[in-house]
Amino acid sequence: MRQYNDLKKMMDVASGRRKASLVLKGGTIVNVFTERTEVGDIAIEDGCIAGIGEYDGLTNIDMAGRFICPGFIDGHIHIESSMVSPPEFERAVLPHGTTAVITDPHEIGNVAGCQGVDYMLKATEGLALDAFFVMPSCVPSTGLDESGAVLGAEDIKPYYENPRVLGLAEVMNSVGVVAGQEDLLEKLREAGTRGKVIDGHAPFLGGNQLNAYVCSGVWSDHECSDAGEALEKFGRGQWIMIREGTAARNLEALMPLFEAPYYERCMLVTDDKHPGDLISMGHIDYIIRKAVSLGADPIRAIKMGTFNAARYFGLKDRGAVMPGLRADLAVLGDLKEFRVEVVYKDGVLAAKDGAMITDCGVPASDDGPGSFADSAASGRETAFPRVFDSFHMDEVTQEDLVLERKGTMQRVIQFKPHELLTEERLVPWQDMPGLAPGVNTEQDIVKAAVFERHLHTGHRGLGFVGGYGLKKGAVATSVAHDSHNLIVVGTNDNDMVLAANTVRKNGGGLAVVLDGEVLGELALPIGGIMSRLSVQEVDEQLEALKTRTRELGISSDIDPFMTLAFVSLPVIPKLRINTYGIIDVDRQAQVPSSF
Repeated sequence: MRQYNDLKKMMDVASGRRKASLVLKGGTIVNVFTERTEVGDIAIEDGCIAGIGEYDGLTNIDMAGRFICPGFIDGHIHIESSMVSPPEFERAVLPHGTTAVITDPHEIGNVAGCQGVDYMLKATEGLALDAFFVMPSCVPSTGLDESGAVLGAEDIKPYYENPRVLGLAEVMNSVGVVAGQEDLLEKLREAGTRGKVIDGHAPFLGGNQLNAYVCSGVWSDHECSDAGEALEKFGRGQWIMIREGTAARNLEALMPLFEAPYYERCMLVTDDKHPGDLISMGHIDYIIRKAVSLGADPIRAIKMGTFNAARYFGLKDRGAVMPGLRADLAVLGDLKEFRVEVVYKDGVLAAKDGAMITDCGVPASDDGPGSFADSAASGRETAFPRVFDSFHMDEVTQEDLVLERKGTMQRVIQFKPHELLTEERLVPWQDMPGLAPGVNTEQDIVKAAVFERHLHTGHRGLGFVGGYGLKKGAVATSVAHDSHNLIVVGTNDNDMVLAANTVRKNGGGLAVVLDGEVLGELALPIGGIMSRLSVQEVDEQLEALKTRTRELGISSDIDPFMTLAFVSLPVIPKLRINTYGIIDVDRQAQVPSSF
């Protein structure tokens, strides 16, 4: 229960002895406890719901014909993956009814360590959107990854004193946990002793290995890609996070979890989502809308996007329309289209008709209080130098792209549409005239390179990817989970060099190149992964870049940058590429690109 500023006043309002400051009149209220709707008034005082029933307020707002549900809660997201600063992220999601997120800052943590985490904590202070944190558990993700920092158990421990830090974030190195790797167990013991939530990340883990993983204290998972895997983990007591983001879209495969008894221990999450999707499609509201279109009960879906996340993370002051809880409310036109018309945060009108509202009741401006321009002016760049100066590498040359052929066969990292999983594809080496050795656009095989960019080590990994669709030119990005080194793919070395150096010049970002010309670029100077621009500007530039990639042959069926971003993460099967080379995730071993 929330602690009120004036308990006597709240009791007077709840009992009807005193008029509420605000009453939402005659709305159809979604009750996550009874899983039914009821028509009534909602009395709001001091940012909280005082009562539900019949009330008269100092201000009354007619809600007849509209549905009122709890504000949505994203139980697992990386704000950095939106490619905008936290205030701009708020501007994208709050109008869609999201009033709280649980974010894992391991993207910026891999770039700048504790300084990156501190930046995210500071940048989310004072927002209308409540940003809670779970501390990165795997920085770097495994011993076969090369990031800009290492976060050990002693580094993480002090953050648990912050009331906004709820637990330990996705423990990606499930192999290390099951094997009893001491540095991981130390983090698990510390979080467990403090009674903190421990989130999981263990694709395809089952049997006794799953038993060991759950026994360690990991009670959730967001990597299930089919119902069978999810049900096994559910049966071992894990909460299942149903993910529908930009690159990984698991909702359709996990629709059986919307049935009893499974939905009671499931949450809706996005994990990673680009700004265009947030603006045009939505956030948690989009997942609910899509689930309902696929046959889910709308109230169960709302419960999975609100109350269940609050319950799992111990957020006892939100997640339901209930007396005593925060007045975080989303107002909907119906329970089919799920279009959010109005959002109240702590009882104050926060968004209307798709736009944020400031305290004075006018649309928020791009340079107003809380904007990134405002926060940068307050000295954040000076306070967090590792965040704003994160590129430390030499210019890329053609010599850096020389890949030694060691046999007649190629090992290709094959993308799977709409999934983070990859497959191993073995093909005979066959050069095509005018392209880099090993590239075969007829077989949809292009060259890939990853360059270490944090500590000036000069390390690089070379290999091949398939299923990306690139027919000409090159694409480069410094958004490469989780270590966020510089990755470039292309059909020829000249374009790959230019694309890589364009990103380097900008201190991070994206670039698309063809025939020695930069077709488009987006600078991401905040850690090499976030922009200083508004969410609308980032979306416009990103969509323009995506259009350019279509001209290079990449299908509109995939997100060219989000798909590329995960090809270097060595904790998701089957193959990845990073500064160590080609990684077989199942074996946690480096393997040759040709043999």
